[in-house]
Amino acid sequence: MTFQVKIHQLRAFVEVAQQGSIRGAGRVLNLSQPALTKSIKELEEGIAAQLFIRRSKGVTLTECGESFYQHARLILEELRSAQDDIRQRQGQLAGQINIGMGASIARLLMPAVISRFHQQHPQVKVRIMEGQLVSMINELRQGELDFTINTYYQGPYDHEFTFEKLFEKPFAIFCRAGHPAIEADSINELLKYSWTMPTPRGSYYKQLEEMFSHRDQIPRIGVVCETFSSCISLVAQSDFLSILPQELGCDPLLANRLVMLAVKEPLPKATYYLIQRRDSRQTPLTTSLITQFRRHARQVIY
Repeated sequence: MTFQVKIHQLRAFVEVAQQGSIRGAGRVLNLSQPALTKSIKELEEGIAAQLFIRRSKGVTLTECGESFYQHARLILEELRSAQDDIRQRQGQLAGQINIGMGASIARLLMPAVISRFHQQHPQVKVRIMEGQLVSMINELRQGELDFTINTYYQGPYDHEFTFEKLFEKPFAIFCRAGHPAIEADSINELLKYSWTMPTPRGSYYKQLEEMFSHRDQIPRIGVVCETFSSCISLVAQSDFLSILPQELGCDPLLANRLVMLAVKEPLPKATYYLIQRRDSRQTPLTTSLITQFRRHARQVIY
């Protein structure tokens, strides 16, 4: 007879894996250690595989455990989403939506859309993750993010996700107010300075990296910032240069600290996409939020 995995066993397994110990999982799930140990033991016996390696200070996943963990997380997220979907179709306008935003989208699009959506649906909990697409791949795969709005550089994810183009946005070279290069009108004049960029992995900055690789001389990128905010802070308070969204030059909080350089060479625009798992089925309220992002995106097209 095929072993039937029970939901409480999946929840116990996933929480133990995430906490790294049965004791920690017990605190989160409000269950005793013996009850959790029993669930894990029944699960391992049922699927005929060892999922954890027991150590003196907690547990770690085996190779089989790691593989099973990826499936178990997705199952639990799909179950949560399915329950939200049914409740919403029955008129209960509540649940949870998990979204990912590129840093400039979090500054430009997100505040107005989320504020309006929250006013319409105050019972819905929205979790926002900020960063480049590559930092969100696993959560998208596991259903822990419902969608993201981000830049994308063609690569290995084409078959996993759908990419709906929303808009393009111009970028520009920035320096601090009072920078010695403030009158420069070409990239060649800027090559003697140090540059900083957000990480180039699979995004608009990967596109820039490719563009610069075809030049005889390229900027000297001495610092790679993993976050957008650290890149902005470094440019605003030092002699580093960077390429950032053009609208930062009009940002009331940054306009007196950042100066956009009027160089003659054109920079490529960044294309932003609505990105979802190909096999995902969104709840009614998630679909409504996506629609609001689409509408607002049309208003910011340059």
